[in-house]
Amino acid sequence: MRIATWNVNSVRTRLDQVLAWLQQERPEVLCLQETKVTDELFPLEAFEGLGYATAISGQKAYNGVAILSRLPLEDVQIGFDALLPHDPESPGLSEQKRVISALIDGIRVLNLYVPNGSSLKSEKYSYKLEWLACLGRYLEIQAQQGDPLCMVGDFNIGPESRDLPDPERLSGGIMASAAEREALQAALGPRLSDVFRVFEPASGHWSWWDYRSGAWDRDRGWRIDHIYLCQELLDCATGCVIHKATRGNDQPSDHAPVVVNLVWPPAQDENGPEEDF
Repeated sequence: MRIATWNVNSVRTRLDQVLAWLQQERPEVLCLQETKVTDELFPLEAFEGLGYATAISGQKAYNGVAILSRLPLEDVQIGFDALLPHDPESPGLSEQKRVISALIDGIRVLNLYVPNGSSLKSEKYSYKLEWLACLGRYLEIQAQQGDPLCMVGDFNIGPESRDLPDPERLSGGIMASAAEREALQAALGPRLSDVFRVFEPASGHWSWWDYRSGAWDRDRGWRIDHIYLCQELLDCATGCVIHKATRGNDQPSDHAPVVVNLVWPPAQDENGPEEDF
């Protein structure tokens, strides 16, 4: 099974590019962020024509998340309040359309668009930290449900120096502050691992290039689009890659897709489980 994540920065603006990529790559699942469209205007028919069922949660001009799947989508959950109905902060933090999940072939696929935070002095930065704390509470409940978890999305955080093009200058600033990194790690806990780093420890691998300052031409990107797996799925992973070439399209998204390959369901011993006598 191939599961992909892509911040498309407007699904209608980039529709032809997304369709072309899907036709070429044919992942079983594609999670989109920043769809920037209300649900009634989401281009469902275009994806259905390629064999993808779709779960969506969008809003006009901002945010928006969607899951496309060639496998059945079951138990779709939207917003933090899907699992945290009594949490005092989850309803307010769910107003922005940033969280959607579905059960796909026994895997809980969770698609996130983490707030950017704007600047360290902005109210949006405080909102980002509150949002990440709520994510941690959400993941605790999800773990209790027992479904294997694949969490993907645009996290708007470079977790380590090797995820930044100029760590000496950028570390400590927005998307690389200690508080953001610590909040993300606290939410992940010991359960979830960054699968890309299992296969590629080196720096120089980016998923986002700012439109400004010639970042693409100079290859000065950040790695802020991530895929996190529980141990059960990590044991099934055979690779994780960034499809950098899409950023070179005409009028591209500023993000590139990230794809993980899983051998799922895992092979069963033909002799069956051993009996414990």
